[in-house]
Amino acid sequence: MDHPLPRQTAFALFAMVVVCWGLNWAVTKTLVQSVSPLWATAIRSAIGTLVLLVLLLARGRFIIPRRGDVPVICAIALLHMVAFSALVAFGLRLAPVGRSIVLGYTTPLWVVPGAWMFLKEPITRSRLAGIGVGLLGLAVMLNPLAFDWRDHDALVGSLLILLAALCWAANILYVRAHKWLSTPFQLAFWQTLLATAVLSVLALVFDGLPEIVWSPHLAGAFLYSGIFGIALAYWAMAMVNRSLPATTTSLGILATPVIGVICSALALRERIDLSLIVAMIMILSGIAIGTVPIRKRSRTAGNVGGHDGAIASETGRRIAVMQATAALYADTQSG
Repeated sequence: MDHPLPRQTAFALFAMVVVCWGLNWAVTKTLVQSVSPLWATAIRSAIGTLVLLVLLLARGRFIIPRRGDVPVICAIALLHMVAFSALVAFGLRLAPVGRSIVLGYTTPLWVVPGAWMFLKEPITRSRLAGIGVGLLGLAVMLNPLAFDWRDHDALVGSLLILLAALCWAANILYVRAHKWLSTPFQLAFWQTLLATAVLSVLALVFDGLPEIVWSPHLAGAFLYSGIFGIALAYWAMAMVNRSLPATTTSLGILATPVIGVICSALALRERIDLSLIVAMIMILSGIAIGTVPIRKRSRTAGNVGGHDGAIASETGRRIAVMQATAALYADTQSG
């Protein structure tokens, strides 16, 4: 973790993360068809927590958070790992994966006006243009000729995914304003631990004890989502963001929804229509235009600051997720 990777190794690791995140949307769809969304999110979060603990102990990076770390642990755990992940799980139960992942990746479009309102960041022409192109893409995907507004499940599922994107945007805004003490990777275990506890309590309150019919397929889906979608993705992005410039990761991460849409078609037999393709191209183009400043687009890879890269690794996530994570996982977070 202390030294950047060779460039080719970093690109290979980054490509692996993008593929893992893209696949994870289809995997989550299969999980919520067999397990309630809250329990599905809680179980995969618990798996990710255990693997992160092992990774941190193995690398000698385990820490006890300092007082100044607590606010960002709570913000990321509650806004991203609980709110975003749970809303996405509920949304995927109702809506197709292809449309859901494109809606989920509208997050940077909401970050720009939020940064202007709460962080006093200027809205440049490129950001306005990016928002405009992205919103036009959203209109293409949701126009009545391509989207059946009478389909209650699809409508509610889409609204839940959009609400999840707003929660993710709020998380990114807080991360950008936070003064970091420990690195995001060091805090990832505590964030997933808190998220697992909150999700488990919510699942017990609303769903009761889980009634799960286990199978090798279901167990494999949980292991994939917890290990590759959360734990290893956090570690890998921490390494990648120390080795590649933020502009590269900001643009490269936009391949995630493309892979997710392709996987939904191949694995789940979902139909990819022209409106979805056009909307995805427009939304991702809007994100690229609005979140990567012109001066950065023309600048060669050079200054990869450890602190900047560390911050970029967190919302990744995936995020999840987590963070997963995205400008989504890199540029919007490094601020």
